[in-house]
Amino acid sequence: MERGTDIQKAAAILRDGGLVAFPTETVYGLGANGLNPVAVARIFEVKKRPAFDPLILHVGSPEQAAELFLYPEDRRIKALTERFWPGPLTIVAHKKSFVPDIVTSGMPTVAVRMPSHFIALQLIRAAGVPVAAPSANLFGRLSPTLPHHVQKQLTGVDYLIDGGKTQIGVESTIISLTGETATLLRPGFITLEQIREVIPVEMANSSDAEDQPLAPGLLKSHYSPEKPLTVFESLEQDPGPHAGVIFLSPASSPGSLKAHIIHLSASGDLVEAAAHLFTALHDMENNPEVDEIYIQQVEEKGIGIAIMDRVRKAAYRHME
Repeated sequence: MERGTDIQKAAAILRDGGLVAFPTETVYGLGANGLNPVAVARIFEVKKRPAFDPLILHVGSPEQAAELFLYPEDRRIKALTERFWPGPLTIVAHKKSFVPDIVTSGMPTVAVRMPSHFIALQLIRAAGVPVAAPSANLFGRLSPTLPHHVQKQLTGVDYLIDGGKTQIGVESTIISLTGETATLLRPGFITLEQIREVIPVEMANSSDAEDQPLAPGLLKSHYSPEKPLTVFESLEQDPGPHAGVIFLSPASSPGSLKAHIIHLSASGDLVEAAAHLFTALHDMENNPEVDEIYIQQVEEKGIGIAIMDRVRKAAYRHME
């Protein structure tokens, strides 16, 4: 795939039905013209993504989002977009009929987000269309936070915009406004508590997400490295020199391990830890001396909830 920084070229590729990988503030996305079903179908093909898993449409303004929603006058939409857009919040609401079914997996709802990353916004506005964009990785694999993560996993992409490392490092918070009560479908950088300052919201029941997810990232197994990943609270013994261990901070790791060690944050800051989560997992996956990966669980508060959501879905076992 061609890699560069030419946003106008990338926008022209999108308009012509091509695929462009680009940075957002969360992770790298794999974009196509969201109103072109043939172009969107290429996303599913390149990612090896099942057709039942819907995509997010990325827009350049709240006004562009309003064109996609069936009931744009919903006061909750205005309240959320005024507070959190542009930013890492995806809104799921009923869609207008012209939104292609392939984007929504045949459902009457659509997921929409206005990213805050300047490259993403410039690209969407230059393309002049909503951009359908899941994470730029193979389905179920680690999310990409650097350009070479995209290049390692994907082929068939027409252009990769190099924007360096993403800032937030975990995917957007997703909230559904399809019912009388708003529901949080996927935790992210914007927390449940922050949303409750704006509108009433409850946690969604994920029991039927395996049958028909309402939004991306809701399947029970996701975000996985190629090597087995174990979640632990504390390590009782050294896993050995062929293990990679990811700790929250130096303060939480013993100094005598023979394993390969990465710290997510020097100070134990959860926002910093989230930004480095997928990068650390990629580094362990790419290390030829590491056969298995261990990761320390973090406190489930604030963005720690999003971190543990990703870690649990990526892990194959949990140590008590």
